[in-house]
Amino acid sequence: MSELLYKDLSYRLVGCCIRVQNTLGSGHKESVYQKSLAIELAKDNIRFEEQKTLNMLYDNKKVGIYRPDFIVEDKIVIEIKAVEFVPKDYERQLIYYLKGTNYKLGYLINFGTPSLYAKRIIWSG
Repeated sequence: MSELLYKDLSYRLVGCCIRVQNTLGSGHKESVYQKSLAIELAKDNIRFEEQKTLNMLYDNKKVGIYRPDFIVEDKIVIEIKAVEFVPKDYERQLIYYLKGTNYKLGYLINFGTPSLYAKRIIWSG
């Protein structure tokens, strides 16, 4: 059995998300959760970039750009939502971020429900 990709960093990241969810609950705007998560990541000494421009590549040529909510430790793409229901389109959006870049792991985080929704997506294509 192989080791979980970025296991320790993932554990810390999800812990930060849980602290935000436990403190704020659901019902706020996405921007509130994004700012709060940035505070938690910084408190946990996790390096991150917000709204980093990622080049979308096709045949090794730039064909567009993406701007995910966070890039964590230059390893994990984070996309944040604050909705009551997470449609499959949001998962596909994160898969496109991974597929069109060099990142292998992403998290779709939804703060819009009473319990935190954290979907871990690995791209190995």
